[in-house]
Amino acid sequence: MAKTLEMDVRKAPRSRCRIATKVRYFQQEAAGRIIDISRTGLAIELSTKLNAGPGSTVAIETDEIGLLEGLVRWNYSGRLGIMFRPNSNAAAKVDAYFRNFHREYRPVLHR
Repeated sequence: MAKTLEMDVRKAPRSRCRIATKVRYFQQEAAGRIIDISRTGLAIELSTKLNAGPGSTVAIETDEIGLLEGLVRWNYSGRLGIMFRPNSNAAAKVDAYFRNFHREYRPVLHR
C-alpha cells in the first residue's frame, strides 16, 4: 500500500496566471496560454492539438518570460504539464517573471 502513495508530484507552490504562449515540438507549433506556473514547471491550455507525449522536449515562448525548455509530464484533454529542465536557466527567468510581471488570477464565478 505504501508503494502506491509514492507519487511524483510538483513540489513548488503553483500560482494561477494567464500568459499567452506558443509551444513548439519539432515542426509542430500550437498557441495557448499558461494557466498556472511554479518555479519547477507550468500547465498550458492549448487552442490546437499538439502530439507531444510524456518525456518529449518542448520549447515554450512567451513575451513576459522569454524562451523556456522543458519536458512534457502529461498531455490530457488539450492541456500540457511541463517540467523545466533542472540545468536550464528557467528558474531564473521564472523568478524574474514573479518579481516584475506576475498577477494572481482567480476564476470568475459570476458576472
